[in-house]
Amino acid sequence: MAGLRLIVGLGNPGPEHLRSRHNAGFWFVDALALRLGASFTAEGKLFGAAAQAQIDGQLVRLLKPMTFMNLSGKSITAAL
Repeated sequence: MAGLRLIVGLGNPGPEHLRSRHNAGFWFVDALALRLGASFTAEGKLFGAAAQAQIDGQLVRLLKPMTFMNLSGKSITAAL
């Protein structure tokens, strides 16, 4: 796992997209955060919600961009 610092779950924001299959990335990072005991908080400068967790002793940031999926690069670039 050396070098992995960011896990991004892609999806579309808003309640109308909550159960859409396009939000599978959100579901994945939500499940991972739950398993690792992490919780997401809104991060305006990242244009999304972020959490920090440890995996095998390494600090990893989880990110859910709150931009629409086709604009997620804005959030990912800010996080990197």
